[in-house]
Amino acid sequence: MPKLKTKKGVKKRFKVTKTGKIKRAKANKSHILTKKSRKRKRSLRKATVVDKTMERKIKRLLPYD
Repeated sequence: MPKLKTKKGVKKRFKVTKTGKIKRAKANKSHILTKKSRKRKRSLRKATVVDKTMERKIKRLLPYD
């Protein structure tokens, strides 16, 4: 069996936690920020966990993480 290549784009965007969950950053934080409230922008800073339906697909793209 040949070695599997890690998808680098996925590796940069996601982190696997110790328990095996996948963390991701929230979207909508790069531009057009003037119309968004302080509270909304503050909540966009925090990381969140990937949905269980997508977890398997992402883990397949990260074979060694």
